[in-house]
Amino acid sequence: MKKEKPMSEETSSLTHREGKGVGLLSHYYEGKIEAGCDEAGRGCLAGSVYAAAVILPEDYQNELLNDSKQLTERRRYQLRDIIQRDAVAWAVGVVTPEEIDHINILNASILAMHRALDQLCVRPEAIIVDGNRFKPYSSPLSPHPSPIPHTTIVKGDGKYLSIAAASILAKTYRDDYMNQLAEEFPQYDWRSNKGYPTKKHREAIKEYGLTPYHRKSFNLLGDGQLSFDF
Repeated sequence: MKKEKPMSEETSSLTHREGKGVGLLSHYYEGKIEAGCDEAGRGCLAGSVYAAAVILPEDYQNELLNDSKQLTERRRYQLRDIIQRDAVAWAVGVVTPEEIDHINILNASILAMHRALDQLCVRPEAIIVDGNRFKPYSSPLSPHPSPIPHTTIVKGDGKYLSIAAASILAKTYRDDYMNQLAEEFPQYDWRSNKGYPTKKHREAIKEYGLTPYHRKSFNLLGDGQLSFDF
């Protein structure tokens, strides 16, 4: 497997564990308590963005774990139970549509990951993140906070078990949330599209207007229009 270039300033202590041809890699940092992070809902027109942080046991293996987008809904929920049972620690962080409009979706996605990390009952010594953007994270419980070493990994949810696990938790908990919102606003088809910009979703916006859960800073109609007179 191709080695990823560490993108944090803490590079001297990193070692990359090569795959054995089966399953995903168990860790990136050698000899550290490592948390994997991923988000769900970044590209949606409505709803909060969710993120998860997961610490798995050292040398943990589960050949069923993969990027949540590569799994069926049924398998994702099956794996959620397994992840929550097996993880050393796990947590989910949420950033609301109002916050997204205020700080933008990139900052909101990172904030959701920070909020998930804040809730972990075990403090990580290193962090790996799906994608290529992250901001330094310091534990709020530390008496002398300093940034925890982190590395961003493009398509990390298909390479590392903890990131894949985080992607599954973020996706399933956000789906549960959107299904609840769909009961309040069934006309937007959120049970099916989960807030993503489908044709039916945008047609419903044109016909019924916005809900309190829509991200008003987004291109909601797909035509560059960001403001509404509903």
